[in-house]
Amino acid sequence: MNVVPGKFRVLESYLSGGWQTGKGAGATLLDASSSEPVAQIDASGLDLEGALDYGRTVGGKALRAMTYHERALMLKTLAQYLMDRKEVFYQESFATGATRKDSWIDIEGGIGTVFAYSSKARREMPNTRVFVEGAVEPLSRDNTFSGQHILTPLQGIAVHINAFNFPCWGMLEKIAPALIAGVPCLVKPASQTAYLTELMVRHIVDSGILPEGTLQLLCGSAGDLIDHVNGQDVVTFTGSATTGQMLRQNPSVIKNSVRFSMEADSLNAAVLGPDAKPGEPEFDLFIKEVAREMTVKAGQKCTAIRRVIAPRATVQAVADALNERLGRQVLGDPRAEGVSMGPLSSKGQKEEVQRCVTELNAEAEMVSQKSSKLPEHGAFAMPVLLHCESPMTSDAVHSIEAFGPVATLMPYDDVEEAIELTRKGKGSLVASLFTNDTTVAEEMVLGIAPFHGRVMIGNRQSAKSSTGHGSPLPMLVHGGPGRAGGGEELGGLRSVKHYMQRTAVQGTPQLLGAVTGRWISGADGQSEPRHPFRKSLAELKIGDQLTTGSRTVLLEDIEHFAKFTGDTFYAHMNEAAALRNPFFEGRVAHGYLIVSFAAGLFVDPDEGPVLANYGVDNLRFMTPVNAGDALKVQLTAKEISPRIAADYGEVRWDCLVTNQEDEAVAQYDVLTLVAKDKTAIAK
Repeated sequence: MNVVPGKFRVLESYLSGGWQTGKGAGATLLDASSSEPVAQIDASGLDLEGALDYGRTVGGKALRAMTYHERALMLKTLAQYLMDRKEVFYQESFATGATRKDSWIDIEGGIGTVFAYSSKARREMPNTRVFVEGAVEPLSRDNTFSGQHILTPLQGIAVHINAFNFPCWGMLEKIAPALIAGVPCLVKPASQTAYLTELMVRHIVDSGILPEGTLQLLCGSAGDLIDHVNGQDVVTFTGSATTGQMLRQNPSVIKNSVRFSMEADSLNAAVLGPDAKPGEPEFDLFIKEVAREMTVKAGQKCTAIRRVIAPRATVQAVADALNERLGRQVLGDPRAEGVSMGPLSSKGQKEEVQRCVTELNAEAEMVSQKSSKLPEHGAFAMPVLLHCESPMTSDAVHSIEAFGPVATLMPYDDVEEAIELTRKGKGSLVASLFTNDTTVAEEMVLGIAPFHGRVMIGNRQSAKSSTGHGSPLPMLVHGGPGRAGGGEELGGLRSVKHYMQRTAVQGTPQLLGAVTGRWISGADGQSEPRHPFRKSLAELKIGDQLTTGSRTVLLEDIEHFAKFTGDTFYAHMNEAAALRNPFFEGRVAHGYLIVSFAAGLFVDPDEGPVLANYGVDNLRFMTPVNAGDALKVQLTAKEISPRIAADYGEVRWDCLVTNQEDEAVAQYDVLTLVAKDKTAIAK
């Protein structure tokens, strides 16, 4: 099917390996600005149970055969492919009512999130198919029985039911962590903007980058989709709390204990600190941020500011400044030059917003100043600012979300009251605080954090670098407690782990190592005359081990190290003072002297496969070293992780330093970059 953006078409679903149309008449989707038909949508009669099974068996199998790095590199390739075609998506996005600036958040923001996940996975995850979490737990005194937590991909499918406001970002930010985890996805976009999601999925399918079955699309009603989920599946939902609770209570979700993550209504607040008076930079930042969050995407953002909380003495100044800024908005068709705010996504959405404003108006007076004739066609709505004089005794302003360019201004008398007003939202995705007072910041954040998934503090120092109140970021969690749904998305590897099963595996270190791909203390090591640093990645094996000769630490070494480095801490230089220390029996060697001597014992000096040492992890000093103690090292190849797109990989070495009594003096992981083979060394 040749898809031309902006032209009327019949949307199709991509299920079980092919594009399919519904069996019914369906509904007609209209351009938000002109009310002209854009597409027809229908999913009746489609085999949704079969689609779920297809994803589990075909897509899941393909993904689980890949390593984390292979999946991450696949996503990088996909993100670049989509970025090269972004203009096609921009043209289609105008029909949703989004301006070019609005669409940037959805299109390039979504693609950027895929890039970010690809990068984080390759940086923070091993190039393996099992993710080891945490340290080994010794379960026996003789080190013959240990425990290790591992994460493996669920062998089901992730069903993503998305909202209408971000048809691209909403899909991409959810499929990225799921695909990295190794779980296939079925995406069900909200119908009113599904034509943009469908267009992007068509390009994804045409690219051939994702293995078959790893991404499916359902355009139209979800029908009996959720009736067929099982205990290995995941359901994520973004939308109204009413719909989300209905899905969460589906018998299949309950019976099978299906992982269900919901992002729902959120009456996000912005609080102006008592110190941020008119004329202060924080006051101006507050006004700018509130106005922006009210008008970007015509206020149709789950993170938009709905409640504007300011000191009572400052409320009038806030109202005047907001009205002045909101008055600059130019409403119109987002395709037209100079338009800064487009329409709502549909006339139905406009009617819903108007209904909510009427209900809010019962407790809050209208203080918006600009009123102009709106275009006859489309779903245009002016920004609406209300003022609630008594927010502590009001209910509607804390419970009704007008999902559009609407916010309510409310006063507070002290920080404690500001905290209570913010909490009255009963759980939100994000709150922002504008202050330059450290005491206010501490009190406010600790008071509201349990009710929010994210808190953004704005002030003069971060004005240029801040990403703002309403921007979910790949590395930070996106979600909120209570009314906001109780779910978490994004947050870096946190969201990847949402699609994986955490399992505690117990056994001998040798067998645990076979499962995890890591050498574990207590397992056998392979010692041989050839130094392990002389082996390329192709030759090196987990468990390859070197036991060094010993080196005696002299008092002269301790004194020389102290003078050479400038570290003349009393425990190294003053015998009497060291003896008074409860941990020592006289002057002791520096910890970093021990590490330096250890390196001198195990490092092979010649040019070769080991290209660089890039750090140490988990360094601990266990037994003090005195002059006269003899140190030796056992170095073991603990983990090998080849980089998929480079001529080298990372090797993690277990370094155990002991004294003449075989007591552990220090233990840590040495991290090195090692060439994959001799050809790579030559390069």
